[in-house]
Amino acid sequence: MSRGSSAGYDRHITIFSPEGRLYQVEYAFKAVKSVGITTVAVKGVDSVCGVTQKKVPDKLIDPKSVTNVFRVSDHHGCIFTGLATDARAQLQRTRSEAADFKFKFGYEIPVDQIAKRLADINQVYTQHAYMRPLGVSLIFIGMDDERGPQLYKCDPAGYYIGYRGCAAGAKEQEAINYLEKKLKEEEKKLSYEETVQLALATLQSVVAADLKPSDVEVAVVSKDNPRFRILTDEEVEQQLTAMTEKD
Repeated sequence: MSRGSSAGYDRHITIFSPEGRLYQVEYAFKAVKSVGITTVAVKGVDSVCGVTQKKVPDKLIDPKSVTNVFRVSDHHGCIFTGLATDARAQLQRTRSEAADFKFKFGYEIPVDQIAKRLADINQVYTQHAYMRPLGVSLIFIGMDDERGPQLYKCDPAGYYIGYRGCAAGAKEQEAINYLEKKLKEEEKKLSYEETVQLALATLQSVVAADLKPSDVEVAVVSKDNPRFRILTDEEVEQQLTAMTEKD
């Protein structure tokens, strides 16, 4: 067995390689990218927007039944990137945690708390040989009564953190590079319109093609309308047109 090879060290989730790597966790990250979908999320001064590609794998499938965006509670939502089957299991758990929190304490669970809870669960999946890490990356967006718009990302290894802008999926690094250039000014404050258009522009840049409303799903929450919602095709078209006119 060669020391630098993964052979033998990826048979069980609990075995470290000599380099200190857990190969099955890395395989889970590859599974997130394997579906070929990219997701981008941006936080503005009073809103958060998440944009993801919408790909219908078969002509016989009803496009309305294909989605990567789900409501968690009234003011929170989740955009998943990766294996849809794993995502559904995570989202069911997420909704259960959010409902339990509201039942116990009488108010919506903060976005950072739901991200932390899912990250704790994901991390446990990397500790036991009878489990496997879930091949899905979750981006949570929501409106906090005290801290305003919130954007958190949770990965298969159980790591979570808040972002001003983040990405997941096939073109993740390209999207991050684009966002870093656009968000490099710490004092830059994005309005609702600017937040949505930056998220769309980032995705359009990395896929290197003009977006159409049928190609994307756009989820937003804002201070003026804190309920989590998905923009209609007409609203997406308006934003894309405004982007074109601005350029």
